[in-house]
Amino acid sequence: MMDILAEVIRMLSASLDLTMAFPEAMEVLNRRLKVLRAALVLRDERKDRLTTQSSWNMTTEQIHRGQYQMGEGIIGSVVTTGKSRTIPDIANSPEFLNRTGGRRLDGPPIAYVCHPIILAGQVIGALSVDLPFASPEQLADDARLLRIVSDTIGQSIHIHRLVAQEKQHLLEENLQLRASLTTRYRFDNLVGRSAAMDTVFATVAQVSVTRATVLITGETGTGKELIAKAIHFNSPRKDRPFIRVNCGAVAESLLESEMFGHVEGAFTGATRDRVGHFEAANGGTIFLDEIHYLEPRLQVKLLRVLQERELQRVGSSESTPVDVRVLAAASVDLDAQVKAGKFREELFYRLNVVHIHLPPLRSRREDIPRLIDHFLDRYNAENGKELTQISPAMLDVLLRYPWPGNVRELENAIERAVVMSQGRELVADLLPLTIRNWAAQNGPTQAAAEVMHGDATRLAERLVRQVASDPGGTSDALWDRAVGAVERALIEHALAECEGVKLTAAERLGINRNTLNAKIKKLGLE
Repeated sequence: MMDILAEVIRMLSASLDLTMAFPEAMEVLNRRLKVLRAALVLRDERKDRLTTQSSWNMTTEQIHRGQYQMGEGIIGSVVTTGKSRTIPDIANSPEFLNRTGGRRLDGPPIAYVCHPIILAGQVIGALSVDLPFASPEQLADDARLLRIVSDTIGQSIHIHRLVAQEKQHLLEENLQLRASLTTRYRFDNLVGRSAAMDTVFATVAQVSVTRATVLITGETGTGKELIAKAIHFNSPRKDRPFIRVNCGAVAESLLESEMFGHVEGAFTGATRDRVGHFEAANGGTIFLDEIHYLEPRLQVKLLRVLQERELQRVGSSESTPVDVRVLAAASVDLDAQVKAGKFREELFYRLNVVHIHLPPLRSRREDIPRLIDHFLDRYNAENGKELTQISPAMLDVLLRYPWPGNVRELENAIERAVVMSQGRELVADLLPLTIRNWAAQNGPTQAAAEVMHGDATRLAERLVRQVASDPGGTSDALWDRAVGAVERALIEHALAECEGVKLTAAERLGINRNTLNAKIKKLGLE
């Protein structure tokens, strides 16, 4: 008996679908008790009535008829009182309603056992079982066995409800996360108003609504993944998966299985079938970062996915169709990689349907103040700070620094400054050591610094004192030298901001390039 009971308990406990597990468990129990029929009746809280949720050896019509009011019949009485009932012969019981029908009461006696199902001290239903009557002693033994089964059903229902609640909680969290991501990656939340970034954002808006493959290039830290997410979360696929694969962070021996999956026995350690990133992203978007690290053999497999929209798992000869939009990113010149024979030309053209190039931060310095504000707001909120000011000296350094790590490096610098700050103002001493060392070695001239900080009065006063202290000077010399010093400071600053590009510096100053060249030559700034 114990082995059958153990099997029944295992079946009821192992499945989260009790309506499927119940008849299978009753089938096993039938070996011991010769069960004639069984029903799992649960309370419907909304309608305050009892309905048959699962059964064994009952027709669909009988299940449909198996509904009771609270207190009605033996089942209704058991649920209302919480007390078990055992009846040796239902034909002699006036309380037995035979609501479902289908029983022959004119034959051998049919015993009836009904136990309450209790969850957290509350009766939530009942287990009812029809048995052939053999003897009072045998019926008592069978009733004790069914009591254990009803208790197990109560535990199974408890686990099922906990899992259902957790599933609902995760679903709500997932919906909230998707809503948050969609909001975060709206076009108006992307920071940058330079001409170069305006072009990028216009392209992103145009390609998002399509399924076109996009190649995103740019130096490390320019925000390639941010652009990829903006494309996905503004596309019709926004409610489907977005999966990122860093082709340079996974060993070559594992990357194929990671991307395309494998079947059991494909290699040592492949103990079961595994779904790859492409199948997991089905219906959504896959972002292949650092695509230039992809080895030639995997380039061929990726090319087939792009062309045929199907893949083969490692170790399998069967093809699996996939509907995945591919976004790829590279921090190197892929065209040069193709010419050098390091990247397949046909794959490059497949990826390069739409090309988005992200300029380095040093080429769009006008976006730096907006980025500073953006990161300042984020890390103020994360760290409970209220920093609202930035010192002129720190702003000067941030505007002049070449930013080899681009936007990511700027973000890290602002986060560090916010975390390490003691007051309400960000000062240059809060910047990382590498930036402070660069600033110490590449500081602007005093005159250029005064111009950048808007302190023209201090500059004029200092120049006047310098010229006036020259005994050989004249009023004409004072004017020429003061104007020349201001011009020199302005041009030095503009050239520093534009990395020596005269055309850009001339536009920044609002003068003609030829005029700038003449002044540079006159002031000896060559």
